[in-house]
Amino acid sequence: MSAMLISGVCALGIGFLFGGDAWPLLLVAIVWGITVVADSAQFSASVTELAERELIGTMLTVQTCLGFLLTMVSIQLLPWFADLVGWRYGFCLLAAGPFLGVIAMARLRLRPDSGRLAGGRR
Repeated sequence: MSAMLISGVCALGIGFLFGGDAWPLLLVAIVWGITVVADSAQFSASVTELAERELIGTMLTVQTCLGFLLTMVSIQLLPWFADLVGWRYGFCLLAAGPFLGVIAMARLRLRPDSGRLAGGRR
């Protein structure tokens, strides 16, 4: 959840750094690049630990396909959205995914079966 939150904050802020000093932009881009990939492993681990054994392969396939679909749609929508609001605000669109992921993982944490995740460690 922390990585997704940081990724979302980076998406919200990176557009505002463009055109300024390169170092803050580079730092945020590096942090974003690291945190943006962290959620995939967490969702995959959740699927493998919570899905019924005979459905794990299918559920991982569905999760991977949905992740790629979301990525493709985001890539297609970003330039269109940036044309509407400008590039400074355009990247804010990409913050929606991580923030929705944080909400989804927080809701999962409230479920009793979430105790099976990470050996019961939260």
